Amino acid sequence: MHPTSKTDKPFGRATWIAQLQPLWPAIKGSLGLVKKPCIRPQCRACAQGQKHPAWLLSVVTGGRRTTLYVPQALVENIKTALNNGRKIEALLHQAALQMVKDYRRQNPKPVKSPLKS
Repeated sequence: MHPTSKTDKPFGRATWIAQLQPLWPAIKGSLGLVKKPCIRPQCRACAQGQKHPAWLLSVVTGGRRTTLYVPQALVENIKTALNNGRKIEALLHQAALQMVKDYRRQNPKPVKSPLKS
């Protein structure tokens, strides 16, 4: 996905944009399926212990966790966005490593002189 060999170009803005564009939409968080009882007192499913499935999206903003109910129609889109968010996070890690490698390639260490006696 990004340059790794010594002959490749540095990890630049154009490379970064080309990798990010297909990864939209993207979010960070987690999606979970839970089974909860409903509020109807005569619900047969709840009386039989089956409960009702519900999807929850958890996100952390400003150090605080927020959980939202996700409609069934939106679940696949949320899964795609979460997967894309993980891919972007991996790209960020790769970009950090590549940035240091590019710097080192462009600024080689000076050769140390032998110790003087």
